[in-house]
Amino acid sequence: MVCVALCSVITMSANKNKTSNMKKLMNAEYAISEFYVDSVNDTKLVEDAIRGMLDKLDPHSSYSTAEETQELQQPLQGKFSGIGISFNMKQDTLYVISLIAGGPSERVGLRPGDRIVTVNDTTVAGVKMKTNDIRKRLMGEKGSLVRVGVKRPGVADMIVFGITRDEIPIYSVDASYMVDSKTGYVRISRFAEATADEFAEAFMKLKKQGMKQLILDLSDNGGGYLNTAIEIANWFLNAGETIVYTEGKRSPRYDATANGRGKFKDGKIVVLVNQNSASASEIVAGAIQDWDRGVVVGRRTFGKGLVQRQFGFEDGSMMRLTTARYYTPSGRCIQKPYKLGDKEDYAKDVYNRYKDGELMHADSIHVADSLKYTTLKSGRAIYGGGGIIPDVFVPVDTTEYSDYYGNLNTKGVFIQYTLGYVDEHRDEVKAKYADVNAFDKGFVVTEAMVKDLIAMGEKEGVKYNEEQFNTSKAVIELILKSLIARDVYDQEAFTIIYNHRNELLKEGMRVINDDEVYKNLLK
Repeated sequence: MVCVALCSVITMSANKNKTSNMKKLMNAEYAISEFYVDSVNDTKLVEDAIRGMLDKLDPHSSYSTAEETQELQQPLQGKFSGIGISFNMKQDTLYVISLIAGGPSERVGLRPGDRIVTVNDTTVAGVKMKTNDIRKRLMGEKGSLVRVGVKRPGVADMIVFGITRDEIPIYSVDASYMVDSKTGYVRISRFAEATADEFAEAFMKLKKQGMKQLILDLSDNGGGYLNTAIEIANWFLNAGETIVYTEGKRSPRYDATANGRGKFKDGKIVVLVNQNSASASEIVAGAIQDWDRGVVVGRRTFGKGLVQRQFGFEDGSMMRLTTARYYTPSGRCIQKPYKLGDKEDYAKDVYNRYKDGELMHADSIHVADSLKYTTLKSGRAIYGGGGIIPDVFVPVDTTEYSDYYGNLNTKGVFIQYTLGYVDEHRDEVKAKYADVNAFDKGFVVTEAMVKDLIAMGEKEGVKYNEEQFNTSKAVIELILKSLIARDVYDQEAFTIIYNHRNELLKEGMRVINDDEVYKNLLK
C-alpha cells in the first residue's frame, strides 16, 4: 500500500514536471513570436529549439526538416519516381552516363552521351545550376510528364523528349560476380528495403555459376534498416541462433533470431569490413563472428550501436531519437564511447584512428581486458568497446597515395576526363569489348590518355609532380580504367576492375582458399 502510494506520488510529480516544462517551452516560443523586437520565423525557431535539445544528447539523435527527411529516406526505400538516368556534370553541361534498362528514358529513345539542355523549358546547361536542383526537376510524381531538351552529338537541332516518370529502383547490391571458379563475391553498399531481395537474386545467380564459398563485402557500408540486416544474417545462421538484441532504459530486451530457412548455413564465408562499416553492417559481421560462422577481415568497424526510433511530425519533418543499444549475440555492445553533447569529437574518431596509427597497425587497437568476450561455439576471444575487431587485420595501403593523386581526385579531374573519353569512344569500346570481362582483359590505359589527364589537371589547377605521379601511376591508371568501365557498362563493372587493387579482397581470398588458415582462425 505504501509502495503504491509512493509510486503514485512520484508519477504525479514526474507528470507535473513534464507539463511544466512543456508550458515553459510553449510560453517562450509565444513570447518571442509576439513580443521580440524584430520579426522571426516561428518554424525555424521551433526547429532550432528541437535541434538544441538533441545536440545535448548522443551523436545519433537528430532532427530533419520535411525535405531533409525525404532525402535521407529515399536511398533506403529502394525506389523513387523519375526518368531513369545516371548523369554527371562536365563544365556546366549535364551528360547522360547510362539508362535504367526498360526505364522511361530508354523507352523514349534517350541515349548515353546525350546532353540535357532544358527541363520543362528551363535551361539547366551553362547556368551553374546545382546538381541536386537538376535532380529535383527530373524527379516527380509517378505518371507525370517532363519535357527534356537534348543535344546529341552529330545532330544539329535540339531533340525534345516527353518522358513519363515511373518508379526507378535504387540498387544496394553494387556487384555480384565469381572471383574464381568456387568463390562468389557480393558487395552491399547499404541495407535498404530491397536489399534482401537483391541479395537473394545475386546469391542464386552465383550458385548457378558454381559458388561454393562467399566473400561478403560490407566495407564502407554505413548501415540502414535493422530488419534488412537481420534478413541478410539469417542466410548464414541456424534456427534459434541470436542475430542481434536491443535493449534500452524504456525499451525491453528484444532478441532477433535466425529462422533456419537460410540457404547458406554451411559454406565458407569471409566478411570484409573497414572503419566506415557501421550499424547494420556491424550487426551482420558481429553475428557471423560471434557464432564462429565465418571470418571477419579488414579493420575495426565504426562502432555505431545506437538504435533510433523515428518520431514524425505533421509537416513531414522527423526526429530520430536514440532509444536502445545494439548487442551482438555474445553480449558485446557495438557502440563506441561518446560524451553527451560532444558531436564534434565523435565525428573526428576515424581521423584520430588514422592519426594514432590504428588503421596501419593492428597492435594500435587498445581494448581493456574487462571488455573481453568469447565466441559462442569455439570460445575464441573477441572484444567489445566499440565496433567489430576483425579476425584478420588489413592495414590501409598508403604506398601508392600522393598529394598529386589526391588533388586530381578532389578537383574531379578523373571524372571530367573519363566523361569526355567515353563521350568520344563509347561506341568504339563497346564494339571492341562485348562485356566487362573482355574489357578487363583487353583495355589498356595508354600513355596518350595519361598525358591528356595530366594536361586537364593543369587546367584545373593541379600542378604536375613527376615524383608523386610515378608513386601513384598504377592507381591513377586503374581509376581511369574503372571509371571508363562504369560509364560504358555499369557500377558492377567499376567494382570488378577496381577490385584488382582491393587489399581487403586479396586478403579475404587468401584466407578463404586456405582450408587450414580458415579453420585455425575459427578455433
